[in-house]
Parts: sequence; C-alpha cells; structure tokens
Amino acid sequence: MIRVLFVCLGNICRSPTAHAVFQQMVDAQGLGSSILVDSAGTGDWHIGRPPDPRASAAAQQRGVDMSALRARQFQPADFHNFDYILAMDEDNLRDILAQAPDSHSAQVGLFLDYASHFEEREVPDPYYGGDEGFEHVLNLIEDAARGLLEELGGSRA
Repeated sequence: MIRVLFVCLGNICRSPTAHAVFQQMVDAQGLGSSILVDSAGTGDWHIGRPPDPRASAAAQQRGVDMSALRARQFQPADFHNFDYILAMDEDNLRDILAQAPDSHSAQVGLFLDYASHFEEREVPDPYYGGDEGFEHVLNLIEDAARGLLEELGGSRA
C-alpha cells in the first residue's frame, strides 16, 4: 500500500482538492486498494469542517466530489503513516519539515514537482480571491496528480 498525504494551511481548499482529484484518478485506474489518499492542514482552525464551498463547487463542475472530506491537522505521526507528504507551497513545506522526527522514510516535497505543464512550484492559496483562483488551482492539481500517478505506477490519466 502506497500512502499519500496532501498538505496545505487550513485543509479546506488546496489539499482537499488534491485529495479528491487524486483519489478519483486512483479509483479510475483501479488502484484504490493499493494507494491510500488523505489530506491535512498545518493549521488547526478548520478541524472537522468541510472544504470551502467555492473549492467544492469548482471541483464538482469537473465531476469531482469533495463532500465527504473533513479538515484535519497535520501531525508528526503522519511521517510514519505516509510514504509521500506533499505540500502545496514552501511555507507549509517548512512547517511540515519543522515537525519531522529524526528518523522517517516519508518522501516530503512540493506537490507541483510532479506537474509537467506548468512552471509554477507552488499551488497558490485561492481562499481570499475569486472563483478564477479555484479554477487555476484545479488546473495545477490535475496536472501534478497525473504526474504523481504515473510515478506511482499508474498511467498518466
């Protein structure tokens, strides 16, 4: 079982979008029994809340359902529970690495390192912007999710 965790700040926009998009790609390739997907936030203020309605609406327009997801906070135990811990931006990557135990085998990095059609290295936080920000986030996430899936043994869906 390969375990993948997506991480952003509050776990209500970017990381749950990545979670849902990647999960749908994994399921479409019949890999749901071999790849576990989750998401978390480095902050604690949205714990238990559903994704931002704008993120959910943008995802739903592309056939991606986020309704079952709920925010949770990243924990140091995640270093032992996941093989890949992928941050949406440098700030969250630093926050994750600051919690890293001396010994862990998780591959920790930026999610957009798996993208091939965009030069951006960070998924921008769309929370304070308009609807177009959520669309751009989806474009970035879909590209990186395809690359990650290919790396993990699936085809580039």
